[in-house]
Amino acid sequence: MRSEKRYFRNFALLKANMVDSLSNIKEPIKKDLERFNEIFSETLKSSNTYLSQIISSIGKNGKQVRPILLLLVAKEFGSIQESTYLSAATLEILHTASLIHDDVVDESNERRGIKSLNYLYGNKVAVLTGDYILSSALLSACRTNLEIVTRIAELGRQLSEGEIIQMKNASEKKFSENSYFEAIRLKTASLFSMCCELGAMSVNAPREMVIKMRQMGEWIGICFQIRDDIFDYYDDNIGKPTGNDLAEGKLTLPLLYALSHYPEPEMVELAMKVRQMKISEDEISALVNFAKRKGGIEYAHAQMLDYAQKAKGMIVDFTHPDIRQALSSYIDFVTERKS
Repeated sequence: MRSEKRYFRNFALLKANMVDSLSNIKEPIKKDLERFNEIFSETLKSSNTYLSQIISSIGKNGKQVRPILLLLVAKEFGSIQESTYLSAATLEILHTASLIHDDVVDESNERRGIKSLNYLYGNKVAVLTGDYILSSALLSACRTNLEIVTRIAELGRQLSEGEIIQMKNASEKKFSENSYFEAIRLKTASLFSMCCELGAMSVNAPREMVIKMRQMGEWIGICFQIRDDIFDYYDDNIGKPTGNDLAEGKLTLPLLYALSHYPEPEMVELAMKVRQMKISEDEISALVNFAKRKGGIEYAHAQMLDYAQKAKGMIVDFTHPDIRQALSSYIDFVTERKS
């Protein structure tokens, strides 16, 4: 097993070689992203000053990893349509709404360094704002076509189902990787899967390619979530674990691997305390160190790279070299990102 020191050294090397701010990946769709941003902003506008203030406190539209994926896939299979932009905006707005509701459910005060809406305005305002944003997503979807609207509605159900499964898993006494993957496929990977599917569908790609893109997106989404899970065991700046997932009652892949293969009674007992949300900071540190000692980080990293290779296998026959390169770099970015 690699030492922790070596792991951090490799982490630093990955950071140095990471695609610079997604700029190279965005190049083939630079103009298309401008149109996406226009629709995204227009869709979330409100004539109510207070609501506009609340929405503005959510922060900027992040790295745009989902719309970038959708637009790149669309450009491989045809000429980008207005329904393509609307699909990208709808999915990003739906994602925003789901994060607001997740923060209320998880009682989170912060997301990626930004204070959550429920922390700033309380649960009632946060839920209602999430509902407003969700309704805005539906209005955007209605400007596409019935097939796209249907798929987006099905996605909304999947996101809710994934959250419920994750909550149910927290009450289980067994530690199951299968249950973990079931939850992240619905909660995280489904959004990436839908990006690829609607990207292809919106430009009338052949049905078999729509299905293949759906699968590719799921694999990319799984990579994205595993990478997020690994973050919880290392703080990129100071080398200390954050333990946020454990504090919120979530057992993620590195620890699930360690518990399944090395079920030390003391660690099993602490894991159950995580699920009961009765865990202390010192106990979280003990679990994090246990996962590291037993190879949980390396195992999760290997799983992530395996899914990344599967996703890359889907683009080898793409006919546009610039899109093929951008998507390959995109997958690298997902697996190497630092936030």
